[in-house]
Amino acid sequence: MTRTRKVATLAVGGGVATVSSFYAFLIGEALLARRAIGTTDERPPTPDGLYGDGSGRTIRCLVIGDSAAVGYGMTSADTTPSGLLGVGLAHVLGAQVEMRCHAVVGAQTSDLPAQLELANDFKPDVAVIVIGTNDVTHRVPPRRSARMLAGVVGRLTSEGCQVVVGTCPDLGTVRPIRQPLREVARQLSRRLAKQQTISVVRAGGRVVSLGDLLGGLFNEQRETMFGEDRFHPSAAGYANMVSVLIPAVAASLNDPQQDVIDAGEPLHVMSLADAAARASEQPGTQVTRNGRLARVLRRRRLTPTRS
Repeated sequence: MTRTRKVATLAVGGGVATVSSFYAFLIGEALLARRAIGTTDERPPTPDGLYGDGSGRTIRCLVIGDSAAVGYGMTSADTTPSGLLGVGLAHVLGAQVEMRCHAVVGAQTSDLPAQLELANDFKPDVAVIVIGTNDVTHRVPPRRSARMLAGVVGRLTSEGCQVVVGTCPDLGTVRPIRQPLREVARQLSRRLAKQQTISVVRAGGRVVSLGDLLGGLFNEQRETMFGEDRFHPSAAGYANMVSVLIPAVAASLNDPQQDVIDAGEPLHVMSLADAAARASEQPGTQVTRNGRLARVLRRRRLTPTRS
């Protein structure tokens, strides 16, 4: 019996109630969570534009995905993930970086092709994708979601674009989602993150495990890292999320075949399935292809970035 099924059994009283009763209960919990979290179509000020004043060729970076890629809740462009990426990459690469964001609040993986269509005139050097939360909440099967993501990654890589994907966060850390739904959400989001890792690496992309949004950091400093709705990150939360994406993006641009070794951390080579499992349990882990195997770089635990 899977852990998720065990949770379901306990939730409905030792397995006596029907599966349909359990899902009715979960739907009720989900509606309460959605009411507590709230939604909006509002976007922060656009982060699109040039960052940095370095010389040489301008690097073009496209950001697509869901609310975590948009920067839901931010009131200035510089505090959105795209703005933070622009500033950080310009500093690390010593070059001007042109950012373009077509991410949409509430987007699912199936919405990514439409976001790409909006960037037909952009021709990015690297694309950053953060997606998955809404696939879980809309009960999209992980394998189907991962296949759709692989199609998007494959399209980008076939055009010579490097791709970095931040995998689905661990929804078990979100307090407005009550138990037992929170435990089910944790298992489903981790399962999706594993499938995303396998599919993205096979399609030629690079993966950074966001896990439960940088693990213990968000649990220990919840009031600082989460925004007012207790679901989306705060400005400090987005800054810490971007801090684990920048090394992967820079590495993909500097040398697509090599990883940046962070502060002496070892690089491990293992099967793709094992790499996906490790990444889902260790937030901030990078996974890239190494022939038929996968390379895993585990970043050290971060000191909080404050904005």
